[in-house]
Amino acid sequence: MRVDLNTSPAELVAALPSPQTIADPYPLYRHLRSDTPIFGYKDYPPGTVPGQDEPVAAWVLMKYDEVAAAAHDHATFSSRDPLQEQSSAPSLMLVNHDNPEHDRLRSYVSHQFAFRQIEHIRPWITDRISEMLAGFAGDVEVVANLTSVIPARVMMRLLGQPDDDAGRCRDWANAFMLSADLTPEEREASNQELAHYFATEVTALDTRIAAGEAARDGLISSLLTTQVDGERLTLDEVIRFCLTLVVAGAETTTFLLTNLLYNLATMPQVAAQLREDKDLILPFINETLRHSGPPQRLFRVATQDVEIGGKTIKAGEWVALFFGAANHDPDMFPDPETFDLTRKNVRQQLSMGTGLHQCLGFAVAKMEAAAMIEVVIHRFPDLSLGAQAPVPQTASLLTHGFAELTLHF
Repeated sequence: MRVDLNTSPAELVAALPSPQTIADPYPLYRHLRSDTPIFGYKDYPPGTVPGQDEPVAAWVLMKYDEVAAAAHDHATFSSRDPLQEQSSAPSLMLVNHDNPEHDRLRSYVSHQFAFRQIEHIRPWITDRISEMLAGFAGDVEVVANLTSVIPARVMMRLLGQPDDDAGRCRDWANAFMLSADLTPEEREASNQELAHYFATEVTALDTRIAAGEAARDGLISSLLTTQVDGERLTLDEVIRFCLTLVVAGAETTTFLLTNLLYNLATMPQVAAQLREDKDLILPFINETLRHSGPPQRLFRVATQDVEIGGKTIKAGEWVALFFGAANHDPDMFPDPETFDLTRKNVRQQLSMGTGLHQCLGFAVAKMEAAAMIEVVIHRFPDLSLGAQAPVPQTASLLTHGFAELTLHF
């Protein structure tokens, strides 16, 4: 069933959280963009529990200039999420913080995610991907067998946790980020299991460090021991950092890796170009982020009355920044539906955020993506879609991608 696009803007806004729109949001964006800002979009912030928490009603921004300006204006559009703060789910670090608290928290981890700091695990990532792909032949469902496994293993490696524990990361992330269709009770149980796991691990490691044991390698040890201006993070802050890194790192990167593989399988001429010129891999990742990037929208809350497009958004009202729609704005990206490896301004795509809240783990995600692409394009030059039709994710407009994707290797 398709959304009727020949209807009023208010009805199109009401159709935004529908499964049909989530599966393929870009046609609706194209019809609605000229009418934004428009009020009335109802949906859930990540970390809330639908059925237990109430959805928010928000203004919709879809034009590139307006979305980018709002994302940069942290004084007017706050990242604090009062609904999520009241939810039973733990609040995320950085994502739900404004300055000066955001910069204080980010200072403890930003150097750990700099490219030069994570480059040393690139060989390990490539080896793990090669091992997983070694057994691929014929039709393989890649979400369960590859694209959800890679980011979970990488994130647990960075945290210093056992590789065997990575298997639970995708389920935790899906539940928290609302991209799995669960009952409130199932979502609540998953969130509690995630919080309990890291509360136990962080507390135990902190006790060992306090007893004089050498801190093991990994982000958890770093978060427990790093001092900034003579102060350390509290145990609760360290635990919530771990939750944030797992749910944000595993979820978005899973969808990105899956979308990249879909594009490789359905654009053989692009795959051939990548095999001929490895320097095109990064433009391919960036254009995938623009053309079919996972992040679709994030919420903000207006801190003061502000006029956008001749309409007044009042203090305290919610605002939905549609990065996916902005990435398809023809005023910024001509012929936006076309996948173009040579697009000159592709680095201005907004999928990984911009300004204060640009994705902390972007360098890690790009490294995982590049490593996977290099192995796949050379080992499987005839990669194609499998017999099973792709199954889009339809639970949440927060992300765009596939719940299941079968490819023929």
